[in-house]
Amino acid sequence: MPSTAEDLDRKTFFYNLLIPVMNKYVDGLDQGKGMYLLFIKPEISTPSGLMARPVLTSYYKSSNFRNRPFNRFNVYTSPDDTILCLDSKQSMYCQLLCGLVQREEVLRVGAVFASAFLRAIKFLEDHWGELCSNIRTGCVSDWITDPSCRNAVSSFLSKPQPDLADFIEFECNGESWEGIIKKLWPRTKYIEVIVTGSMAQYIPTLEFYSGGLPLVSTMYASSECYYGINLKPLSKPSDVSYTLLPNMAYFEFLPVQKNNGEVTQQVQRNGGCIKKEGERVEIEVVGLVDVKVGHYYELVVTTFTGLYRYRTGDILMVTGFYNNAPQFWFVQRRNVVLSIDTDKTNEEDLLKAVTQAKLLLEPYGFLLTEYTSYADTSSIPGHYVLFWELKTRGNNDLSKPDHTVMEQCCSIVEESLDSVYRRCRRRDNSIGPLEIRMVKPGTFDALMDFCVSQGSSVNQYKTPRCIKSKEAIKILDSRVVGKVFSKKVPFWEPCKMETK
Repeated sequence: MPSTAEDLDRKTFFYNLLIPVMNKYVDGLDQGKGMYLLFIKPEISTPSGLMARPVLTSYYKSSNFRNRPFNRFNVYTSPDDTILCLDSKQSMYCQLLCGLVQREEVLRVGAVFASAFLRAIKFLEDHWGELCSNIRTGCVSDWITDPSCRNAVSSFLSKPQPDLADFIEFECNGESWEGIIKKLWPRTKYIEVIVTGSMAQYIPTLEFYSGGLPLVSTMYASSECYYGINLKPLSKPSDVSYTLLPNMAYFEFLPVQKNNGEVTQQVQRNGGCIKKEGERVEIEVVGLVDVKVGHYYELVVTTFTGLYRYRTGDILMVTGFYNNAPQFWFVQRRNVVLSIDTDKTNEEDLLKAVTQAKLLLEPYGFLLTEYTSYADTSSIPGHYVLFWELKTRGNNDLSKPDHTVMEQCCSIVEESLDSVYRRCRRRDNSIGPLEIRMVKPGTFDALMDFCVSQGSSVNQYKTPRCIKSKEAIKILDSRVVGKVFSKKVPFWEPCKMETK
């Protein structure tokens, strides 16, 4: 997505609105610090010499962030040098170390996404002993080799702090980590992470660790554009509505209908129109002030950086207005069936990946008759789970394929998914190995019976390619005859772009 200096100024303005909103609901935010775990990712050099990089990396590396004026309401425990470290493990370790040393000053904790914050908690579970050792001795571990990181952290470890180390060790070595955030950072007033959309799946885990702290989603943004803010930040995650900021872009809306979880476009023949990809139909476009409460829309943006009538794929429902600016509840991403972190796998991409993998089974006499999937976030990091129902053909007497063959199927699926998924798997470690669970014959008939019992039409039923119902997952799991995980991490590297 194109970016400009003016666009960075607009994003800075957007960020500067967040704390004034929080100040209306939470007192004393100028009396301490925020422990925000922020990270950058690799850049790609384009043929013209411009850098291509993730939108947050672009912001954190800009002078708008690095040279920001002092604001007592927005002081972080993480030095900028730890945030700007390309080694994600060193960055995570050093930011957590600084956050623990300054535990008495922390008023709020968070990350951009819920998945990233929980990954940090899991990292703390794995490394708290070493972190305590550093605090006890006043020396950072030798494997922290990034000079800027090491210098930044050393300033906080100017002397041994055995009492602090003993306290952290006692809390982390307890029987349960329930409420650990409140125990380690006792002055914390809330956790700031995005928990709407696909991130809502992490709410139960966050609540377990939080000790009753509010979960705050402050903003609605994407790589294409920053859209709006939450003017009632202490509302429950399920009730969050975002108010669109009219100065961020030119907003239009495509009306959609939502029935039984299915989203369909409303096609009309008059009014403002936009062509629907691949079809000779026209769809009515609704302006910012003409949306109706309770109606569903797909968001379309024209940005200051060159995107023209760009369909974001976000489905929103109008919940009200703030003055004349509409407020929206984020419903879902169009066509996205699986998401753990920043990955967005749609049904078409999943089908292509499964199609590539199932070819490996055919020489062994197995056919894939049905499949579905779900995003398993019960562990950290979460991972994709595919349910496969197989049948044999010919004279094959085996009930299921060889374990090694199925491992290869897992790897082929992962290699066939897009670069964002592969980056999350290989570099960010924010997604775990893909899992295939083989189910006994007749399992998908049982799934259909369940869906029909819940109101689906027999005549119109088609196997859902992603399952979100806990009852449906329980039905599938009860019929599993074998499980296998990918043993190979998929290929990904930030290669330099080549001209054609």
